Amino acid sequence: MQSQKLTKSKPGVPAQSYLNIAEVKEDVVVLKDGTLRSVLLVSSINFALKSEDEQNAIVQAYMQFLNSLDFPVQVVIQSRRMNIDEYMSKLKEAEMVQKNELLRNQIIDYRSYVRQLVDLAEIMQKRFYLVVPFDPTYEGKKGFMDRVNGIFSPLMTIHLTEERFKTHRSALMLRVNNVISGLQGMSLNAVMLDTQSLIELYYTVYNPELFETQRMTEIGKLQIEG
Repeated sequence: MQSQKLTKSKPGVPAQSYLNIAEVKEDVVVLKDGTLRSVLLVSSINFALKSEDEQNAIVQAYMQFLNSLDFPVQVVIQSRRMNIDEYMSKLKEAEMVQKNELLRNQIIDYRSYVRQLVDLAEIMQKRFYLVVPFDPTYEGKKGFMDRVNGIFSPLMTIHLTEERFKTHRSALMLRVNNVISGLQGMSLNAVMLDTQSLIELYYTVYNPELFETQRMTEIGKLQIEG
């Protein structure tokens, strides 16, 4: 009887309890603590190819951008294997409608070349993101040990009313517009990820290997059972 009691395993805490994300809606991420996040996809520039004067101008613009912010931002660089499925599908369609036999064979050879090049060279694609937060009750006084304990403890969900969500989202959008304007001063383009793009981004972050074999379904095509 005692050995049987010892072998009984206690029910563990679901892995989802340790994730910060409560939901994604209206192009923003709602965290379990009630705060919001917006994610911007930012273009890149080849700093090494710029002249010395251009490099100095970019550095000065970057300093001015940072000094203009009164809230923290997070810079995320994601490297993933280049996905050319959509491009290959377009080539396949062009092959099917091409009536010229010579051109059709050239498309076939080109598709094979591109596929082999990507597979053998393992070409990686870098994407640059900027996370803009909004926390109406920023806890700047939270100690280091409190932050560490929060990482290893299940997160409690704070439910926002729709009215409060709208208010917080409007304030977040003001920050997003300011950030985009600041990035334009460095000749960087930035676009805010929509709901579908946000879900796909976090799906790749938490399931990097699964993403290669199982693609995300568009939100509009999902069937949710009530």
